[in-house]
Amino acid sequence: MVLDNDPTILTIQLFKSMKYDVTVIGSGPGGYVAAIRCAQLGMKTAIIERYPTLGGTCLNVGCIPSKALLDSSEHYHNAHKKFTEHGIDLSNLKVNMPQMIKRKNEVVEQTTKGIDFLMKKNKIDVYQGHGSFVTPNKISIAKEGGSKKEIETDKTIIATGSKPVTPAAFNYDKKRVITSTEALNIDKVPKRMVVIGGGVIGLEIGSVYARLGTEVEVVEFLDRIIAGMDKDCSKELQRTLKKLGMKFHLKHKVTTVKATSQSVTVGVQKKGSEDTFEIKADYCLVAIGRRPYTDNLGLENAGVKKDDSGRIAVDGHLQTNVPGIYAIGDVVKGAMLAHKAEEEGVFVAESMAGQKPHVDYNLIPGVVYTWPEVASVGKTEDELKEAGVPYKTGKFPMRALGRARASTDIEGMVKVLAHQKTDEILGVHMVAARAADMIAEAVTLMEFRASAEDCSRMSHAHPTFTEAIKEAALAATGDRALHM
Repeated sequence: MVLDNDPTILTIQLFKSMKYDVTVIGSGPGGYVAAIRCAQLGMKTAIIERYPTLGGTCLNVGCIPSKALLDSSEHYHNAHKKFTEHGIDLSNLKVNMPQMIKRKNEVVEQTTKGIDFLMKKNKIDVYQGHGSFVTPNKISIAKEGGSKKEIETDKTIIATGSKPVTPAAFNYDKKRVITSTEALNIDKVPKRMVVIGGGVIGLEIGSVYARLGTEVEVVEFLDRIIAGMDKDCSKELQRTLKKLGMKFHLKHKVTTVKATSQSVTVGVQKKGSEDTFEIKADYCLVAIGRRPYTDNLGLENAGVKKDDSGRIAVDGHLQTNVPGIYAIGDVVKGAMLAHKAEEEGVFVAESMAGQKPHVDYNLIPGVVYTWPEVASVGKTEDELKEAGVPYKTGKFPMRALGRARASTDIEGMVKVLAHQKTDEILGVHMVAARAADMIAEAVTLMEFRASAEDCSRMSHAHPTFTEAIKEAALAATGDRALHM
């Protein structure tokens, strides 16, 4: 009976409770999903998060809050531009930016609390603080107040995500020169905004403010926006964003960024020319990409190696050069996408359990959450040409679709790429309302190696947006589109 209160026994019990089968560093979509799957498979699991709330960039300052603002701004834009067409007359319409931000914060809070619930449900121990390796099997957790704790672990999954790239020359101050993180909390609609970078993040955030009335100018070094996606998608999206009022400076580079307490001035130069000009705005949004977040993880203490790009080097099983230490998501090669990280988290957990999981990186879709949305899976035309693969193309414009006309969402198109000889679908690319949801059909078809004819012979409910995929597949099988 006395042993229950013996401090030595309590110390031993505490030590035992701090030994884990697997520890996950980082609680973004990749990390928390990996932790859940490990726990489901019977592993004693811990997760370490340096910030006060779980969910990582995606849930706190990325995917979820940006989509909340995208939806809110689209509601306002429709009320301002389209409601009259629908027979809805409004007066005194205005933007209540503090309420918009408040709602966004509420969505984030609800979502992160959901992750807290899932950790408890799956009996995953959560540690708040900055995790770093002491040895391959010992991790130090530094709390904000300065105290430290160490835990032991048989295996570790590094899932620390990424951070925005902010070159020193851009004078990033978080006030007038901002990243997407600060852009999510502007409490007054700016008159003007400069966006450096014509990629996904810059266009999504830029479109939020363009809908609310901000004059948005995008400076992009390459010759088109969303350069990693299909060229037709780039053209369609730029055309629709121009209609929104966004202005584009393609093949231009930023030379200087100078901020005051009230404004920012961006110097711009045309590529291959001496021509320069300045853009003065309320804010400059730096959106030129993200870098793997591997700062102060003590990788050298564990002997973990990085590649030439600063990412953590992994093998085909996502294991580092140190047995038992894995890495997933934005810290390893591949697209920096939340759902890619989730797939990798499940892959690693099931691999640890002796299962034989699989991730087909060719079939991880990419989405741009503007309106219309852009979605893509598989190979682009440029990639097929470069690989010498014979292919055929089927395209269908959204304006020819009854459902799109009914909702006034006629911008965009769907393109299906199929093998010239076998008819197997090799890529699907679309700019359309609800493209983010529609792309799942294409992923499913390609997962089962369907042909364009297979898709064209599937019955699609009428009227729906996904009929455009069927029509594009019909076109790919040989100029058989029915409604064009």
